[in-house]
Amino acid sequence: MSKLRNILIGAGIATVGGIGTKLAVDYFRNRGQEEKVDETVGDAEPTSVEEVAYAVVEDSTIQTFLDNSFGSPGRYVPTRPPKIFDYQEFQCLVIWAYDNQKEKNQLLAFKYTDEGRKMIASVGYSSEATDYNLNLEETPFAIEVNGEQITSGQGETNGTDEVDFVPAGV
Repeated sequence: MSKLRNILIGAGIATVGGIGTKLAVDYFRNRGQEEKVDETVGDAEPTSVEEVAYAVVEDSTIQTFLDNSFGSPGRYVPTRPPKIFDYQEFQCLVIWAYDNQKEKNQLLAFKYTDEGRKMIASVGYSSEATDYNLNLEETPFAIEVNGEQITSGQGETNGTDEVDFVPAGV
């Protein structure tokens, strides 16, 4: 069983279809739902460091995950399809949601290890301002805000309508 499959089970996240692979540059730039992978084919594994293994997530399980993780049912409501993937030995879950308490959009990124789940990125954004708390320097990832990549630190930058989780330097 793949590490990605184990993470899905441990997090209580259900998939729609099997685990597929795709070029990372295409996967991370897609803001929509990935195509469902035929389960009868079996789980795919990346064949190069340029590929990502991914799963398409059943939407209702993300709301349950958010409610259970933050202890405030309904605070976060998903706004775009989440990404759960294995890329260059990093297993991650990235969720875009609206924070009803702070009244802004939020990107939440988690890295999974043998020790458990660790939040590696939290980005709150609106058209007025974007605030971030990032710990991505030991990963191949960055947050892209207004065309600029950021990998670490806490701070604030200009407002935006979209924040992306991307491979650093790409």
